[in-house]
Amino acid sequence: MEPAGRLKLYAYLDARDHQRTYLAIMRLFTSTLLADLSAGEVAGALAGAEREGRVEPGESRIENVINRLRQLVEWGNLVQGRREVVATSIAEFQHGSVRYQVSKLAVRVQRDVDELLRVPEGAREVSRELLPAVERGLDRLGQSLSEALISGAPRSREVLAEQVTTLFLQHAELAATVRDFYAYLGQVVTRHHLAPEEISGFRNLLVEYIQMVVEDVLRHTPAIADALARVNSARSELLRLLGRADLGEKVERARGRSPEDWQELTDWFVDRPGRPSQVTALREATARAIGSLLASVKRATSGGGLLPSRRAELLKLAAWFDSGTREQAHELYAAAFGLHPARHLSPAPEHDSDNERTPWRDGPVVDVQVSVRSRGDRGARGRTSRILDDPMTEQSLLAEAREADERRAASVAELAAAAPRLAETTLSGEALGVLCELLTLAMAQRDTAADPGSATDPVRGLRVTVEHAAGRATRIRSAAGTLTLHDSTLVLD
Repeated sequence: MEPAGRLKLYAYLDARDHQRTYLAIMRLFTSTLLADLSAGEVAGALAGAEREGRVEPGESRIENVINRLRQLVEWGNLVQGRREVVATSIAEFQHGSVRYQVSKLAVRVQRDVDELLRVPEGAREVSRELLPAVERGLDRLGQSLSEALISGAPRSREVLAEQVTTLFLQHAELAATVRDFYAYLGQVVTRHHLAPEEISGFRNLLVEYIQMVVEDVLRHTPAIADALARVNSARSELLRLLGRADLGEKVERARGRSPEDWQELTDWFVDRPGRPSQVTALREATARAIGSLLASVKRATSGGGLLPSRRAELLKLAAWFDSGTREQAHELYAAAFGLHPARHLSPAPEHDSDNERTPWRDGPVVDVQVSVRSRGDRGARGRTSRILDDPMTEQSLLAEAREADERRAASVAELAAAAPRLAETTLSGEALGVLCELLTLAMAQRDTAADPGSATDPVRGLRVTVEHAAGRATRIRSAAGTLTLHDSTLVLD
């Protein structure tokens, strides 16, 4: 299925009509293994949900169920099949002979949806205890790999596969908890106004809990990086021992059976040129979060504001709306915002919302501006800044840009001319700078020292290729000094 077709698998979650019916049908098909149901069986299951009020009245009627099932087949969530049945009428045969099964990708979608609906709004605890487990798993994996290479026994391969699967499951859980926790953290630290009790809670969260998380990650990362380096040195042998399942070429294999899986695991803990690791990103995100919290505390404790925050009053008004009846809500809305009903003599304007049948309490949340939250003032502050026209500065900047472009063009031309006899040519300082820039990009493309790497100037097309050559040294002379590349060859074309 193409990527655009796969996105249709989510259509039933945001359907304009019958959303709850679609969700109940998909839960029915994913509740058991190898579900094979007819329209009549689905209708019988929906009848109980209709009595409990989980679907709209009339949705369990057989003609409505058939329409919903056909729509799910069109979206790709269900697939049709047939089975021989004993029927007393043509209608019974039509309803019983056509069977429906859930597709593989639809099972994943519904599983993720149910998991999402169960997730609480608060922070998710980081599974810090998995860090030492990953470290121990890598150490044991190195020992098992050595034993499997020496003995070659089937049992040693099974132990090796078990340890690889366990290692990647542990790392996947650790990475998921870290992502979820920092997503929640980014959600709360960007809020402009925080209550005193919230500031106290977030302070404990940042100062105590995050400090423990970061300290644990930084403490175990060096040992994990060393163990990964030892395993990656024999990665090809490891993948050969794990073998390939006899399920065809398009089988979705377990994690740890491809070089990409091991590269992803390594990149989580180890920095590469131009690609910082997730450990580095975690440390930087923690520093930003602490800075944002300090800014929030400063805003809350400083007395420089014009008026006290209106946050408490807005929350109180929202509570009144939530607990009041429909009539009381209209009265509150008119009293609080001064918007009373009016009689229009002109034709009514077109409705500009997503769905005119959606009540306002179920509609999209409107972001309240800072001036409204803090001062209850909707007026615009200040005036639009004037756009200054400075032709002298503009011409000066354009001249500098042209000069820089000309210098780079001359450097690239010098490198292209020296390509056939690079070892005998003395380059200028600017030409060496361009070469070092392209050389850095080429080095970043290499996963190991034995892999080749290349980089191309995007404007003028000069390509630099670096290849491994044991025992050879490439020396490039320039006016600024000599650049020596050990165990490598350099080609310009």
